[in-house]
Amino acid sequence: MAELGVEVAYAGPEGQAVVALRVPAGCTAWAAVERALPHLPAGVVPEPGRLGIFAKKVSADRVLEEGDRVEVYRSLTLDPMEARRRRAIGG
Repeated sequence: MAELGVEVAYAGPEGQAVVALRVPAGCTAWAAVERALPHLPAGVVPEPGRLGIFAKKVSADRVLEEGDRVEVYRSLTLDPMEARRRRAIGG
């Protein structure tokens, strides 16, 4: 069975990681994240609905291609509108 070279990436307050993997052809984005989980920073809890490939949101069942980088997104801690408001008033 053919294998693909892919990466799983995470960046957040827990730390950053880019995990290079060899996965079987037909592997999904979520399956790659599950394989990479032991190598991600402690405390990271990925969610199937928060994945992307090269900054484009994808579903967990997206079949990977050679060279894909699966990005694990974290939940927003602050609403973007509120963040802009706080920056505008300096606090």
